[in-house]
Formats: sequence, structure tokens, C-alpha cells
Amino acid sequence: MNPAITPTTRPNAADLLAAHGVRATGARLSVLTCLLHAPQAMSHLELQQALPEMDRVTLYRALDCLSLAGIAHKIAGDDRVFRYGTAEARAHEPQHYSHSHFKCTRCKRVFCLDDSQQASALHQQLQASVAHALLSGFQTHDIELNIKGWCAACVN
Repeated sequence: MNPAITPTTRPNAADLLAAHGVRATGARLSVLTCLLHAPQAMSHLELQQALPEMDRVTLYRALDCLSLAGIAHKIAGDDRVFRYGTAEARAHEPQHYSHSHFKCTRCKRVFCLDDSQQASALHQQLQASVAHALLSGFQTHDIELNIKGWCAACVN
């Protein structure tokens, strides 16, 4: 179980790229730094607005590279817009990836829940439940949990 990532323990972009064996280009460093400091997952458009000096194709390529390397994750939204967030929670065990999100149905923001102890416990319960229900011969690699509702800002 990974400890919660706080601003003081958050790895920097160059360290994450190096740890995953990914060449640190300017675009990758910029995109990853932006994702690391974002309070929630960001769409391509939001990243483009945050990084106006980067053209959209370079941004897509950087996001694809980060996703393929397991540094970022790509989240399909109900609005058919992909959003991207960092995958720090799975950096040490990519074979057993579990991830959960809260999707606000009003403002469409997506919040990652993996830094919480409760999310980790829930994923362990789901893993045990799947193992019990399917009996032997099955092995899960990914568990994705999407919770929908209204975020605190939209409730108020």
C-alpha cells in the first residue's frame, strides 16, 4: 500500500520519467508537471489551455507516451471526452492496477480517489470478491471503479 502523496512527497516529472525509462522531452516534462499539479484529471482541451505553447499533436503524443508507460492514465468520460491523470498509485505495481474515480455529473470534473485508505480497502474487497465468485483459474489485472454524483462545489 502506498502512502498518500502530498506536495512534499510528490515525485517530480523528471524523476517519474526516469523511473519508467521514458526519455524526458520538453513536451513530456511540461505535460507531466501539469498533470502532477492538477487537482483532478484534465481533458486534452484543458491541458491545451494550460500549455498554450504546445501544439495539439505534440500534446496527444506526449499523453499517449505517458499513458503507455503507465505514468498517466486515460479516463473515458460519460461525455465522450478523455481525461488524463497521473498514475502514481500504481507506479510500483503495474500488474495489479486498481483505480477509482468520482465523476461529477453537473460540472463533468473527474476526481481520482486512489490516494485514500478507503479506496485501497475497497479495491482489496473487490479483488477478494472476484476471486471468490470466479473460483479458480481467473486472475484480475485491472479493477476500475467509477462513482457518479455531485462534487462539493456543485452541491453548494
